[in-house]
Order: sequence, then C-alpha cells, then structure tokens
Amino acid sequence: MRENMTDVNSHNVIMPVLFIGHGSPMNAVMSNTFTEHLSAAGKAIKPRPAAILVVSAHWLTTDGSYVSTTPKPDTIYDFSGFPDELYNIVYPAPGSPATAELAIENAPYIKQDPSWGLDHGAWTILKHLYPQADIPVCQLSIDYHKPMSYHFELGKKLGELRKQGVLIIGSGNIVHNLMLIDFDDNAKPFDWAVEFDSWVKSVIDSRNFEDLLSYEKMGRSAKLSVPTVDHYVPLLYTLGAAGKDEPFEYFHEGFDYSTLSMRCLKAG
Repeated sequence: MRENMTDVNSHNVIMPVLFIGHGSPMNAVMSNTFTEHLSAAGKAIKPRPAAILVVSAHWLTTDGSYVSTTPKPDTIYDFSGFPDELYNIVYPAPGSPATAELAIENAPYIKQDPSWGLDHGAWTILKHLYPQADIPVCQLSIDYHKPMSYHFELGKKLGELRKQGVLIIGSGNIVHNLMLIDFDDNAKPFDWAVEFDSWVKSVIDSRNFEDLLSYEKMGRSAKLSVPTVDHYVPLLYTLGAAGKDEPFEYFHEGFDYSTLSMRCLKAG
C-alpha cells in the first residue's frame, strides 16, 4: 500500500476529506437519493484512494483513541431488529495496517486495536462509495470523554494522511435524536432540527470552525439535535482535516425521519 500512496503523492495530489450523514443502516440495501449521491461521490473522487480512514460514530472508547490494525476486518452488525438481508451483507475490504501506522506517526498517542472490524457507520456507506470493497480500510475510534477541541485538533494531525493517498471520512449525523424519531417516510423535520443543521452549515461556510466546538450555545436546538456527542464528533474530524482554504461541497442535504440530518460534505 505504501507504494500506491507514493504513486498518488508523486502527482502532488491531496485526497479529499468527507463527512457523511449515514442515517439508518437500511441505507445499505436501499436505492434512494442519498445512496445515489454516495455512489456518484465515490466515482467523482480522483485519483482512486490508496486507503480509507473512517471515523465512525459507532466505535466509542473511553481510555484513548484507537486505530484498527487488523489486516482482515470483519463486517460488524452493531444493530438489532432489522431485516435479515442486512445481516447477510459482507463488506470484505482488506484492512490497512499501514494507514494505522501513518496515523500513529502523526499522533503518537493513538493506540493500536488489532480486533476492531468495520462497523455500520463504515460499511453501510462504503458499500455505495466503493461497492467492489477493494480499497484497504481502517477505523479510528472516538474517545467519548475528550473535549470537542481534542477531536478537532486530532483531525488536523490526521489531515496529513491525505498527502499519502488516504481518503478520510467522518461518518455520523449533524442532527441525531433517536428518542424523537418519526419512522414515517414522509415525516417533516422538526423546526429545531432544521435550525441547528442550518446553523452548522452557516458556520462551516464562514469557516468559523471553532464555533462548532461550543455548539451548546445554540441552546434548545443544540440540546435536541445533539443529545449525545457520538454522531456529531465525526464532523469535527472532517473539518480539522480540511485545509484552511479548501471550499466545501454539499453533495447531499435533507432529513430522514424528522430527526436525522443526512447532510454530506466534501473538501478537496
């Protein structure tokens, strides 16, 4: 893999960085506007990534940040109550110990985890981005008790991997409240959800990323939109890894089930 990274870097190419609002695991088997936009986004990324690093809302740790080092990651079914077709999906991408090594070189406090596979924050979106499952993938955990600034600054350090052919993906949801979810396919988003999602977009557009580290100042809309930080934090890794002057492209916008912002963005 390092040879591939060298080939990419020899063309002075910096790989993009993505944030994907992944929503329901069912998106893995559905054909809708969101999955169509994911597929198109994967095809538009040139050159082909040498490897992928995913920061998923579904790998939480409490004693530090970990990076997966397994060469053959399992497909993790970290959900319940869904149709059998979801549990029959296997995303057999190889692991990327070399990407894990690069991550640790840039942030030596990251620890190794030899057993973590690909959780549904990773494989349900990669299935549409790269359906052949032939690009090496590793994941970075979210240290749940660290402050927002920690995640943003670690994102900056990991941004260096983009110069080595690594596509970085934050996978979560800007608005994610399962307690108030409405499973009606035609459910309209709550006003507070739209308010918070729009505020986040305006902050990104103005590049005042530091404001997102104290999102609580948005009051009620923030409290309802981010009842727990797990799905919000991946956005901070994406923004940290983005260059100072790189424009952002929103390649999907909208809401599912009233309380899930499906906003996706790309820099680079």
